[in-house]
Amino acid sequence: MRRRLILVLLPLVILGACAAGDSAPPPPGASAQLQVGFPSGGLADTITINVIDRLPLRAAELVAPEGGTSPADWINVDASPRAAAGQWVAGNPWETTLAGSNAATALTTPNAEANAALRSQVQLLATVSQAEIPLPDPIAYRRDWAHYRVRLTFGTPPGEIEAREIPAPEPPPLPAPPPVPVPPPG
Repeated sequence: MRRRLILVLLPLVILGACAAGDSAPPPPGASAQLQVGFPSGGLADTITINVIDRLPLRAAELVAPEGGTSPADWINVDASPRAAAGQWVAGNPWETTLAGSNAATALTTPNAEANAALRSQVQLLATVSQAEIPLPDPIAYRRDWAHYRVRLTFGTPPGEIEAREIPAPEPPPLPAPPPVPVPPPG
């Protein structure tokens, strides 16, 4: 019985050790992850922004060389998103296909280490934000994109507010023109 208990607890200790790594939040002003660009395979008329940060994204705007701004037309913020995984029966999400309605039975089977993770849930302890900024003039942007900036505002008033300006992304290359048909000789 003692050996079986050790085999059941060992995977949990290993998972706990993996989760106990360095999890210090990024320093103020630093993003855990920031991606600004154009959607792959899409039209080059919208800048997409994806951020994982300790603060929520509240405003995003494109700043033109002359100082004019174009605000984001869509911002989505998800604080501490969760994802669940595991085994469920189609008719009853609370019942596993492995153990029926009693998960303790599955953990005490002779091959308990194979059944150690019946259900799991992962939660990101940060805020995930997305935004889209439509280009007011895609042709002017393509011509002078290096002088544009993207201004991002993070936080929730009256608390901490941070504003960051980053270089605007390079537009994707223009598609190749269609081939010119060659008339048959003749």
